[in-house]
Amino acid sequence: MSSIEYKKTFFKIADFVSWQKDKTLILSPKFQRRAVWKSGAKSYLIDTIVRNLPIPIIFLRDIPVDLDTLKAVREVVDGQQRLRTVLSFVRPQLLEDYNPIKDGFTVQKNHNEEIAGKTFEELDNDIKQAILEYEFSVHILSPRMDDREVIEIFRRMNSTYYKLNDQELRNSQYFGVFKTLAYDLAAECLDYWMTWNVYDDDDISRMKEVQLTSEIMMMMIANNLGSSEQKKINDFYKQYDSELPRQEEIYNNFHLTMKVIDDNFKDFLPSSIFCQQTKIYIFFALIYHLIFGLNYHPKIRNQHQKLSQENVYKIREVCNELQHNKNVIDSSVIKAVESRRQGITDRTKIFKHLVDKII
Repeated sequence: MSSIEYKKTFFKIADFVSWQKDKTLILSPKFQRRAVWKSGAKSYLIDTIVRNLPIPIIFLRDIPVDLDTLKAVREVVDGQQRLRTVLSFVRPQLLEDYNPIKDGFTVQKNHNEEIAGKTFEELDNDIKQAILEYEFSVHILSPRMDDREVIEIFRRMNSTYYKLNDQELRNSQYFGVFKTLAYDLAAECLDYWMTWNVYDDDDISRMKEVQLTSEIMMMMIANNLGSSEQKKINDFYKQYDSELPRQEEIYNNFHLTMKVIDDNFKDFLPSSIFCQQTKIYIFFALIYHLIFGLNYHPKIRNQHQKLSQENVYKIREVCNELQHNKNVIDSSVIKAVESRRQGITDRTKIFKHLVDKII
């Protein structure tokens, strides 16, 4: 293959709408996948555009000018689903194969409450204008490139990324209430995770703190220690995709627990075994239990208990003992502490040991 010829530029959404109207945009070339995005992913994209946040590059190929119509034609190499989503929202009638059941959608409330449930025509003029003037970053491939070269580029773009972990897969599959809250809480508490030495930049880039936040939310919803099994986490994302009871309460109680931990243990955690990614869940559960109570109450309590200085001292003492004086600890607890997996059995064993020693 010869060196690739392409140019970098920007095009507004209005440009793509105009090209589709003039039938000079080939939206679904033969090597592209068919549109498969669900309504949540479409809603998330429109909200991203409204907020003027960046979106991955669109790749087009110039097609030689039609000598009969004298029109320039552009073919979508990568970005079909993004562009189809935008056209479905702004001017659905321009899509010849538009299906209201499959393609129709509006923005979800958990993504953008201001425009939720509204069609493009129902939006305020300033928001319409902002959408139409939003600029995609575009790479345009030369019309001299043949199909074999374009297909090779397309396949390379879709095969050279590293393998997605479980949380990254969830990020691409779910766009509902549970996911939105998990990502909001993880982002808002980022400084805590970093200050406590739980996660580094690489961990954050792979969304590990989002998975932990998700597991903690599961604990708060079920009011009990939960599993770290990926299927269980997926089930919660699916079950609470459209609605999450007590959402505000979970949000507030999560933040309150994080603040209590930071106020009393930010100098303790970085050198403790509980800064480990497999054990910070247990430490959070312990503090949350002392404030709100786990296991014994069917619902998350509105009233919380204050963590006394006596509690703080005892927590530090018991955690240090678990780390440094293993000879005085039951062997089954030590085995749970040293387990690399930290499944529900290990979590429960360590949690109950801490609670029994502190309370």
